[in-house]
Amino acid sequence: MIESIIVGILAGFLAAKITGGEGKGCWINLFLGLVGGVVGRWLLDLLGISWEPSWLSNIGTATIGAIVVLWLWAKISK
Repeated sequence: MIESIIVGILAGFLAAKITGGEGKGCWINLFLGLVGGVVGRWLLDLLGISWEPSWLSNIGTATIGAIVVLWLWAKISK
């Protein structure tokens, strides 16, 4: 459980930085990372990509998903 929270916060923060913004705050970063983990896992499964389970792959998957979520949010909110 603690690992998921830490991964979520890191992934949300990284996604916000990569997409050109600032960190969104701890709770928003956590939410982005957790939703991003689900979206990222679904997307990678859809593409047939699998990584060895580790901290780095979890953060990478959640960050990819969070970037997709941020991108979709930017498109919807315009």
